[in-house]
Amino acid sequence: MFYSLLRPILFVLPPETAHKVTLINLNVLYKLGLTKLFFRNIPYAPCTIMGLDFPNPVGLAAGMDKDGEYIGSLASLGFGFIEVGTVTPRPQTGNPYPRLFRLPKKQAIINRMGFNNKGVDNLVTNIQKAHFKGILGVNIGKNADTPLENAVDDYLFCLHKVYPHADYVAINISSPNTPDLRKLQQEGELDKLLSALKQAQQQLTEQHDKYVPIVLKIAPDVTTSDLDKIMDKLLAYSIDGVISTNTTTSRKGLKNVAHADEAGGLSGTPLSDSATFIIKQLHAKLQGKIPIIAAGGVMSALDAQEKRLAGANLIQIYTGLIYRGPRLIKEIINIF
Repeated sequence: MFYSLLRPILFVLPPETAHKVTLINLNVLYKLGLTKLFFRNIPYAPCTIMGLDFPNPVGLAAGMDKDGEYIGSLASLGFGFIEVGTVTPRPQTGNPYPRLFRLPKKQAIINRMGFNNKGVDNLVTNIQKAHFKGILGVNIGKNADTPLENAVDDYLFCLHKVYPHADYVAINISSPNTPDLRKLQQEGELDKLLSALKQAQQQLTEQHDKYVPIVLKIAPDVTTSDLDKIMDKLLAYSIDGVISTNTTTSRKGLKNVAHADEAGGLSGTPLSDSATFIIKQLHAKLQGKIPIIAAGGVMSALDAQEKRLAGANLIQIYTGLIYRGPRLIKEIINIF
């Protein structure tokens, strides 16, 4: 009820302005202890995935809190886990404005943010300040000006920085908004990346006496043949989890929709079917050996149910939170 009254006001503002205003005000409520009044009676639906104990299976997808500035306040909405990032080794401003567009008639968003963030050191500082006791995922990427042949170095740099502070680390090689990033999903590049990450994970496990799962976030636009190769690599390198999926470059079903011709990744309702299709393929091949985190087009409890039936173990939302508000979290938990 509260968010349904607030949303029309927020949607008058430019999308990035609304994003900042929402997070700042949520943080004020959180620090005053008022979020407990607005967002309460969240069902307890525990599950153990990747060796981690989640209070419920509904998480916040990466992108909402890139720099880890609002971990506690976002968790107070009832999420079972929070994923921050995408973060890069060095700060970067991202792509020029405007770079975020609402498509309300389709309950969708197009973004071409471009990994705008203040750098991994800043993120680590914010995580330490948060003293967060819940499940925290950290999503890492490469800087836009890092050549593709040096991309592995960026991921390893970030992995070493965040490893002591994360419950799992998500590897983002699927954003459409960093030039050539999706080439890292190709067989040769993926081999090099996953091999290096798993070697580093083993070293870091011994160093910190802590095993932190590594999760790969993939695109919905891969061909069946490419997806099959990706799945082979997930199994070959014993990757701990897979996020299905990132945003899409497809504009299917968006003819004559305002802003549909903007460059960037599309999220929301139009992405739901393709994201679910990828989950089905992952589930058929992986056979429960690698957990699947569903992201992309989860706008209702029914969407989450479809993804669960397709084989998902956990659910992440972002665009659904923007259009539906925090009540969506509780609705999804109730179907598990």
